[in-house]
Amino acid sequence: MEITQHDMDRFRDHFYAIEKEVSNVIIGQSDIVRNILVAIIAGGNVLLEGLPGLGKTMLVKTLGDCLRLHFSRIQFTPDLMPSDITGTNILIKNAAGHSSFEFQHGPIFSNIVLADEINRATPKTQSALLEAMQEKTVTVGNETYALPFPFFVLATQNPLELEGTYPLPEAQMDRFLFKLNVAFPSKAELLQIITKTTGADVYKPSSISSKEELTDMQALSKHVLVSSAVNEFVVDLILKCHPERGEASDFVKKYVRFGPSPRGAQAIIATAKILALLDERCNVSFADIKKICAPALRHRIFLSFEAITDDVSTEDIIEHIVK
Repeated sequence: MEITQHDMDRFRDHFYAIEKEVSNVIIGQSDIVRNILVAIIAGGNVLLEGLPGLGKTMLVKTLGDCLRLHFSRIQFTPDLMPSDITGTNILIKNAAGHSSFEFQHGPIFSNIVLADEINRATPKTQSALLEAMQEKTVTVGNETYALPFPFFVLATQNPLELEGTYPLPEAQMDRFLFKLNVAFPSKAELLQIITKTTGADVYKPSSISSKEELTDMQALSKHVLVSSAVNEFVVDLILKCHPERGEASDFVKKYVRFGPSPRGAQAIIATAKILALLDERCNVSFADIKKICAPALRHRIFLSFEAITDDVSTEDIIEHIVK
């Protein structure tokens, strides 16, 4: 399929319309809003990390309203069970008095699922999301149920509260396309938040998109061209993140324990294609790759003890490798 100028214009206009509508509710956080939209169009899940009260839940709900998608919220707690997420078989008795088991769908059967404070649930409960996030299915007993299309998990976690939390397993972290750090608003943004949210009139977002339009945007992004040089550049980036590889620098060997999986390379390419369309290009550039590296890799690089003691972050590692 050849991408025309009309296709690109339509893609950009639609993307910016959604972004603008979300920004009418969410003050500031423009980079977060854009990256979440990029991840959704790429068909991936997003992990949002930030302090309580920064609008993470409101952001996800607003996206659901703007995209005209069914939204569900799961509050993760230590006593939450996997069946509370996926659903369970219950005994139903019909009018004739005959009993049979019937599957009752859980809140995971939605288009956008907000997993609020995901690290508060036990590993057993967190594992209930693994199949859903990767295969878009849920298996209960001997039956496998397909999740509605499209399906995205947007999870939040608090970086400060450590008591009563369970760090996400590496396998689950890898299933998030992006990890985004939600920053505290500036003074001007905080003033806007107070003004807009404490008055009598509260803005209600309009439905800007539909499932069909979102599907068209996803399909178009897959046809963006990627040259062999750009593909090789991404592969080199991933390999240089692995301390056991010969390509790795001494800096990486000292501060990195484990590097990203092939999903990291897939995430970079899939999302860089969307950046290219937003820049009115039908091919991915090196600049697109560099721009998207941090959100795609920051949760896939696991630091060594030396990195913690020397105050070296994953952002420092990524910046070093990209340079």
